[in-house]
Amino acid sequence: MEKISVAVRFRPPKPSVDADADSSSFSGGGAVGNREWRIDDSGISLLHRAVPVPGTSFVFDHVFNESVTNARIYGLLVRSLIRAAVDGFNGTAFAYGQTSSGKTFTMNGSGADPGIIPLAVRDIFDTAAEAADRVFLIRVSYMEIYNEEINDLLTLGSEKLPIHESLERGVYVSGLREEIVNNAEQVLQLLELGEANRHFGETNMNVRSSRSHTIFRMVIESSAKHQTNSGDAIRVSILNLVDLAGSERIPKTGADGVRLKEGKHINKSLMILGNVINKLSENGKQRGHIPYRDSKLTRILQSALGGNAKTSIICTAAPEEIHIEETRGTLQFASRAKCVSNCAQVNEILTDAALLKRQKLEIEELRKKLQGSHSEDLEQLILKQRNDMHKSELERDRLAMELEEERRLRETLEHRLAKQKMSQNHNNTDISVEQFADSSQLDVLKTPDSKRTPDGFVASRSHYLKDAEFCPIPENLGSVADEDLWMQLNKGCITDLDMLEMTSDFKCPPSPEDTTAVVPLEEPIDVRCLRLETACSSDRQQLEDSKARCTTLEKELELLKEENSSLRQELSKSKHDTDHEKEGLLKELETEKYKMEELKQDIRLFRQAFSQRQGHLTSLYTKSKAIVENCKASRVALP
Repeated sequence: MEKISVAVRFRPPKPSVDADADSSSFSGGGAVGNREWRIDDSGISLLHRAVPVPGTSFVFDHVFNESVTNARIYGLLVRSLIRAAVDGFNGTAFAYGQTSSGKTFTMNGSGADPGIIPLAVRDIFDTAAEAADRVFLIRVSYMEIYNEEINDLLTLGSEKLPIHESLERGVYVSGLREEIVNNAEQVLQLLELGEANRHFGETNMNVRSSRSHTIFRMVIESSAKHQTNSGDAIRVSILNLVDLAGSERIPKTGADGVRLKEGKHINKSLMILGNVINKLSENGKQRGHIPYRDSKLTRILQSALGGNAKTSIICTAAPEEIHIEETRGTLQFASRAKCVSNCAQVNEILTDAALLKRQKLEIEELRKKLQGSHSEDLEQLILKQRNDMHKSELERDRLAMELEEERRLRETLEHRLAKQKMSQNHNNTDISVEQFADSSQLDVLKTPDSKRTPDGFVASRSHYLKDAEFCPIPENLGSVADEDLWMQLNKGCITDLDMLEMTSDFKCPPSPEDTTAVVPLEEPIDVRCLRLETACSSDRQQLEDSKARCTTLEKELELLKEENSSLRQELSKSKHDTDHEKEGLLKELETEKYKMEELKQDIRLFRQAFSQRQGHLTSLYTKSKAIVENCKASRVALP
């Protein structure tokens, strides 16, 4: 058993907007005012006018103030998790906290300070490259949980994906795109694509607030490089890097409309996550049902919460005094999470469930065919082949699931039709009208009126008529009914005796020969059967029409998808042409700017030369004038 690793990070304080918030400045790890947080290496406590508040001291594995970088947090908390994932252990790291507390910055970072996800991606490939005795196959996927619906961030239009579970794959999201990658740059490009498709919004607390939980998943498979036996084990580990949306208080965020709906779903899923942590932190004997299935977030992260995984949690907090209650809630969550234990073990697969094992023969054949080609081209072809094979497998699994769902639906419909038919046959076992000599005898066996309380009692008789087709009313009435009697009356159909009542003044005719005219029923049995068969046939026809209409709608959907795809391709092409034309115009603009600079430089040089020339001419003019004056003076001086 291994405890979950928990750390807390305080973000830098935000500048105060109004004068009343000037006391919320940050110094030494807490907000300066009546209340402040005091931070040391592993402990946090709340002070009220420099006096510790009882019940607000917490101890964690690591505590980081606002000056700590993402690289240091990654090195202390996540790097060991990444090394374990490469060795075959499942791993999960996620950031938890209120909105605008720095979760997305901790996970994604910036250009100057990369976050945990990009650092982990590069570290995985570097660690895999150091393992020279093993061959690795890495595939990635990126999803978001928006309003309790799972969307694929790598494929536009792939929304409302279902969650399934199997013995081989565990809990997984069906229909999610998985891309096989060879290097960190490919993964970072996919991350940029996913971030562009993620839901963001503006609130009073954050200009770019995450409106969904995101889960970036990497599946790492590895095998011995010189594997001689096809039955050797394949290591398969799953790494989840999760950026949770922040809990919100509506009065602070000012959310309404769509933002309000998003906030409700975010708070609900985080509340269920807290409930799961609470249950897991309890003693084993007192622990009850753990509500993993109450939320899609906890369902996907089930193995990371008390299961087969190594887990690290980074809880982010705001230092301002106005957020003290939210920060206290975050610290309480982190304190309970620290009590949760996981049971991590190396995942080794001997069956063909590992993708690396299934693709081994095809890849070896491709290597033989392309032997002698350039190494980079060969790796690109192998990567393309792997992705194509994996996509075909995912498509086959999707079709198999759809067929299974259709089969279940068909069985349900057939069961309903059979049940309806049995109900019709059951209704056909009514007693014949010809068995009664008087209409009053038929009224006796009708369902009693619950509004009145008749003096009824159950009848029995001692002997029956010789004719088995007739079951007349018994001659002698008693308070007890023989079971065989009612079996014969209903031709084998068991009747609820408590619901059958007769009046005591009923008189039976002396013999069947004295029967009088019989009052017919409102609807004959044959007519009723025909009507029910007609209704059943109509239901079947409606079912067939619904299936045909469903098929037509599916075809229309495929056509719309194709049209959408073609429009996207045209849009992409037009964007490409526009970008190309824009690049050409920018190049021309740069050329013109360069020519203008050269022209300015020439004008500047010409001005300098002109000034120098003008100075020379002025000097020459002055000298010439002086010589002329001297000559005139010398002429005047001569006699």
